[in-house]
Amino acid sequence: MTRIELLAPARDLECGLAAIDCGADAVYIGAPRFGARAAAGNRLDDIQALARHAHKFWARVYVTLNTLLRDEELEPARRLAWQLHETGADGLIIQDPGLLELDLPPLPLIASTQMHNHTPERVAFLERAGLRRAILARELTLGEIRAIRRAAPRIDLECFVHGALCVCYSGQCYLSYALGGRSANRGECAQPCRKPYTLAGAGGAVPAQNRHLLSLRDLNLSGHLAELLEAGVTSFKIEGRLKDRTYVANVVAHYRARLDEALTLSGQWRSSSGTSRVDFAPDPNKTFNRGYTTYFLHGRDAAMGSTATPKMAGEPIGRVQSVSASAFRLDRDAALHSGDGLAFFGPGGELRGTVVNAVDGRTVTPDRMEAIQPGMAMHRNRDHQFLSRIGRGRAERRIAVSFRLGSSLVVEDEDGVSAEAPLGAPDAAGQPERAAETIRRQLRKTGDTEFVCQAVTIEAQPIPFLPVSALNALRREVLERLRQQREARRPREPFQLVRNAEPFPARELFFEGNVLNRAAEAFYRRHGVGRIEPAAESGLDLAGRRVMTTRYCVKRELGMCPPARPGEPLALIDENGRRLELRFDCALCQMEIFLA
Repeated sequence: MTRIELLAPARDLECGLAAIDCGADAVYIGAPRFGARAAAGNRLDDIQALARHAHKFWARVYVTLNTLLRDEELEPARRLAWQLHETGADGLIIQDPGLLELDLPPLPLIASTQMHNHTPERVAFLERAGLRRAILARELTLGEIRAIRRAAPRIDLECFVHGALCVCYSGQCYLSYALGGRSANRGECAQPCRKPYTLAGAGGAVPAQNRHLLSLRDLNLSGHLAELLEAGVTSFKIEGRLKDRTYVANVVAHYRARLDEALTLSGQWRSSSGTSRVDFAPDPNKTFNRGYTTYFLHGRDAAMGSTATPKMAGEPIGRVQSVSASAFRLDRDAALHSGDGLAFFGPGGELRGTVVNAVDGRTVTPDRMEAIQPGMAMHRNRDHQFLSRIGRGRAERRIAVSFRLGSSLVVEDEDGVSAEAPLGAPDAAGQPERAAETIRRQLRKTGDTEFVCQAVTIEAQPIPFLPVSALNALRREVLERLRQQREARRPREPFQLVRNAEPFPARELFFEGNVLNRAAEAFYRRHGVGRIEPAAESGLDLAGRRVMTTRYCVKRELGMCPPARPGEPLALIDENGRRLELRFDCALCQMEIFLA
């Protein structure tokens, strides 16, 4: 039976360790170079330390090498792949198919969502081309995921279930590069989708002004994990390689509990060992989010956009009833505390914030009263006590073991792995009951190891006398032997890419094919592609060309669908006066953005 994976982000070693301890079955982390988050690279020794910790629990570490590569970067990327293999990494996440033409280490290869994995034909091709896993496009419906599974029954399917959403099809966004030369496909996205725009119509009409018209809410599918399991998803991915430890711990702990519930109902198993315990009640509403959406999982969600702000407004806590020179009164009770962060929309519609200095019932004294007016909706975007509890708290993950003392000491863990240490020839205990209690007490003391004792069985007759020091040494020895046995039996995925000439599901590629180097061109030629236009990052002039395709629709978000005049031109105007033309394919319910 396929084992199911909860996959967590790791900005750095600290975040990765927290993710594993809070219950992640795997983490993904950026390499020193060539990751789709250029600001989230990590040293090789940190990746190695993370792998050592993860492997104790049979958890895995995947490393991102998911940018487009120039010709001169292919060899450094190849060398880096081998270095990552030496650190103990368990897989490589890639975007550039040019890597598949190189001499890579025997690590499973994972097709990044940047490879535009959005149709059964494309994912089936990846399966036939030899990749181990495909990270699915975020825009897919449950029915589309099922169709992909039917077309590609053997490849692992990884699905985003939580976190920030790119408004464009992943790997198909050229807006940042077109506007400022920073390529999302090279890990340098400037996130122009989160900036304010004015929507301009015909004849000087302005349907919307200074709104974040391309900014989406965050994804939250925690209530739909059972459906995704049934559809064939094998890895449940949390987005957030730029998020901090608090965010990672909170969200991973929440999804661990929800996924375990779904696995119990389905009769499936998680893919790593151990049980995690955290000393806080996880709540995804308490850490960064822009409000939540299920996006397209069950068709188009009615609430997708975060057009008022791309920042976190937070939890609604009431409206301002009255104000004084230094305080305001809420219209209802709210569990606020000193140090909490407050957010509200100012008179001009901008999100503003302040900090709570004191609370007396419904009366709140903030650090600043500027712009706070009666009638305003107030939000809490920082729960100081909750975040402090996570920051101070300790997550513990332990593997259950049982000891059996006979002619030797045997330990067996929850995965059925066992180890044995010789007992020697101890004398019989003069006080058997007291000796047995000492044995049980000392063997249960697994301390700060990754193990926790579930049971101690004493089969030796007569009960042996073993000094406390001897019992402690025996316990340490058998647990160290168990570690060695676990490492020897740790599930590994043998992988060897075998090149073939399976036909790619297109015979020509335009710049959206993202071919930036000769090796990528050779890959597609071998798979039957005839015409290949070079990637935008080769220096193409994008004026007048499509720089974004998205299922999200500005007209629908603003209640302008269906249009009164289908051919009416609409454009987005940014803060600098740059114009982006909008075109709508209503048959596909799809929007395109062209650089004017």
